[in-house]
Amino acid sequence: MDKLTNIKFIRDLLSGFGFTFSKQMGQNFLINPSVCPRMAQLCGCENIGVLEIGPGIGVLTKELAKLAAQVVAVELDERLRPVLDVTLKDCQNVQIRFGDILKLDLKELFDSFAGMDVVVCANLPYYITSPVIMRLLESRLPFRSITVMVQKEAAARLCAKPGTRACGAVTLAVQYYATAQKCFDVDRGSFLPAPNVDSSVIRLDIRQSPAVQVQNEAFFFKVIKAAFGQRRKTLPNALSAGLGLEKPIISDALSACGVRPAARAEELDLEAFASVADALLQLQ
Repeated sequence: MDKLTNIKFIRDLLSGFGFTFSKQMGQNFLINPSVCPRMAQLCGCENIGVLEIGPGIGVLTKELAKLAAQVVAVELDERLRPVLDVTLKDCQNVQIRFGDILKLDLKELFDSFAGMDVVVCANLPYYITSPVIMRLLESRLPFRSITVMVQKEAAARLCAKPGTRACGAVTLAVQYYATAQKCFDVDRGSFLPAPNVDSSVIRLDIRQSPAVQVQNEAFFFKVIKAAFGQRRKTLPNALSAGLGLEKPIISDALSACGVRPAARAEELDLEAFASVADALLQLQ
């Protein structure tokens, strides 16, 4: 067993630096020795660059460093600086950046790989799962893929199929930029401290161009958000409330797109939402 997944070693290491886990930062360190090697293989980082988010004590980082040409790991918690100095001292191809991934300049991070192909791999804190994924996707930087561990329920939403109850606004946003697949589940006992939920590893393969073409991308996403904002309501009611448009206009747009007026958000796929958004632009 790697010592970085040994509970006694972890506790001794952290106590030596006076470190205590922060619930606010969603800190749960992996102690299952099989998970990180599997994630490193799945993310496809062999001989290229990999951006890691939230390295913790460096368990996944070390596995990535064995395969990748270069690893840049972004860590929010400055208290982990001396810990990572110890755990990653033999990893010459690893660079740690301290800061908030939601605020750092992503282009600067990407450019630090000096022309390499780059993938993202991370064990994400649950509370920032969607914001981080969407920031990476919306950056339009040419990452090959994003492989992340997230809450099992979040994985179901992110990888859901249109027409299922798990499908939501974030599902379609992800599908617009990438193809999503769930890779494997990770039970709560794989972490220290153990969270109250199980996790899943998912991989998003970035599309070279968006899944659908729309006249106004911002309005397209506004329509999707409005539709799912009141998902139990029919589309005329949900879109009228969310967009501030009269129901007859919305009904005309739906009719022009062949969408039945009693339909609800989860019944539409990306192509249907693209048609509805474009039709609404024309009728306003």
